[in-house]
Amino acid sequence: MNKLTSSLSAILLLAGLSFTLQETANAATFKGEIMDSPCSAMGSHDKGFGMTHTTTAKECTLACVNMMNGKFTLFDAANKTTYELDNQDKAKGFAGQKVTVEGTLDSNTKILKVAKIEASK
Repeated sequence: MNKLTSSLSAILLLAGLSFTLQETANAATFKGEIMDSPCSAMGSHDKGFGMTHTTTAKECTLACVNMMNGKFTLFDAANKTTYELDNQDKAKGFAGQKVTVEGTLDSNTKILKVAKIEASK
């Protein structure tokens, strides 16, 4: 029985390591602006400023998330691509800023699993 338990434990440990290594191998770096989902769908804050009566990207992003049930996204203007971020709390601190996000993209859902967010230099 002890041998069986040890074997099962070893198999589970290896399976976990395999998953972790695969996730690390798929990690990538993404650049863009932390934006709200309504504005990123439009490609800019232009209409958002008028709707929220705000004047900065940060104010607009926070207002759209709070008032319009938006989500924080990473908007890559160069590629016109939007990624929903899995960690909304971490993204909130970078609202309206240009950032670099390290993470893993789920290609089916287009949700970016955030490992790290840094303001772009």
